Amino acid sequence: MRARWGVEADDAIGRTLRTPALRGLGDATDAQAVLARLLIFGITQPTIDVDNALPRVSAQGLVDLGLARLDGDDTVPTAIVRPQSFHDDRGPGEWIIAADLDEIATGGGALAEDHVLGVGGASLTLAGLQLPTAAGRILDLGTGCGVQALRARRYADEVVATDISSRALRFTEMNAVINDTTGLDVRGGSLFEPVAGETFDRIVSNPPFVITPRVKGVPEYEYRDGGLVGDALVEQVVAGVGEHLVPGGTAQFLANWETKGASAGLDRVREWVEASPVPLDAWVIERESLNPIEYAEMWIRDGGTAPGSPEHDVLLNAWLDDFAARGVTEIGFGYVLLRRAAADPTLARYERVPQPIPSEGALGSHLAEVLAAHDAQAALSDAELLSRHLTAASDVTETRHYLPGAENPTVIELRQGGGFGRSVQADPALAGLVGASDGDLSVGQILGALAQLLEVDERALTDSVLPAVRALIDDGFLRL
Repeated sequence: MRARWGVEADDAIGRTLRTPALRGLGDATDAQAVLARLLIFGITQPTIDVDNALPRVSAQGLVDLGLARLDGDDTVPTAIVRPQSFHDDRGPGEWIIAADLDEIATGGGALAEDHVLGVGGASLTLAGLQLPTAAGRILDLGTGCGVQALRARRYADEVVATDISSRALRFTEMNAVINDTTGLDVRGGSLFEPVAGETFDRIVSNPPFVITPRVKGVPEYEYRDGGLVGDALVEQVVAGVGEHLVPGGTAQFLANWETKGASAGLDRVREWVEASPVPLDAWVIERESLNPIEYAEMWIRDGGTAPGSPEHDVLLNAWLDDFAARGVTEIGFGYVLLRRAAADPTLARYERVPQPIPSEGALGSHLAEVLAAHDAQAALSDAELLSRHLTAASDVTETRHYLPGAENPTVIELRQGGGFGRSVQADPALAGLVGASDGDLSVGQILGALAQLLEVDERALTDSVLPAVRALIDDGFLRL
């Protein structure tokens, strides 16, 4: 179908524009064209054409599945069924995902409160963040249409998928069947209630974290609103996740957090982690921060309410009143990775990463590599680290900036081509160590040579450079 309507028209679908693709289909009534209009773009089709396109299932079969209804001689879609490409460390693949009609299909308008969202940008981001390592049991908390459960099942023996929405669970079960996926245990209930007393190797969640005013007239969409005030739902997830992880087990989820007065959002997340009854390693990344107006506009638009309408103004006032009453000045969005510590936590990293990421939808492998690298370097004493032979990652490049006519650079930057696309400023000693790290010499040997070259005390140089070396290992610039 993509080949039929062309690359540019296919790109336009991602911007919720269906007209270019429909032009590519023209007036054709073959099976491909009929099913594309009906199930991808949500356009009513003549029942006789649907019956011809689906000789075994028929239009009535779609009705029985809850994907359509009959209206005279027409078949009216009540859900979408779309292909969704993905790529992980095992290579490219494609799912077929059923969900409720979205903006592409409806052309806009307010959504139903029990709307089941299909695969969006956040879903793909979290799927790409999932660690691609083998696991016995994985919990998908708040599964929605089930895309995270499908992704998790590629690496787990069993996946438990939970949601408070019975409609969402029905779509999850359908999508498991469509994609020939077994080993999914689907359960209804809120947060950790359906898995009380159980533990998992990994927990993934795209929870209903959207901050919504708790006032009459503001829709409570099940797919995004957990029914609590502010960011309390995320706080509850952090508080409860540890006891449902095996020692060394990880949890990965997306979240919002509020900045209130002098209490920055990331600092509040740190407080939640430190208050956990189970010791947790934590790596929290804030990708963006919005002011209350920007945040409210984004989620009002997401619900299908058009800007400039009276309904939009009512909702905007409700959001701004709520934020003002609670002293909220910013709302952060980002990724949370928590791990149940086997002993004392060794990782407490809370950072802002606003720059574009080279492959944001496929960060899982990078996360797994740098977590393992952190564990390895954290277990090494300084003497042991000095004896190791490091290598610079193949995607690391160096850039030097000079003032006109200057002999020495004023700034040396180490850049990462993959991972998070980080840029680190380095002094000549650190840059020299990275440049010499090809596996032949130990860290101690390189630092000894650099001390002579720079005419500085070797012990002082070692003390100043080793913490930066550990940080470069944690970020994937250097490999043990």
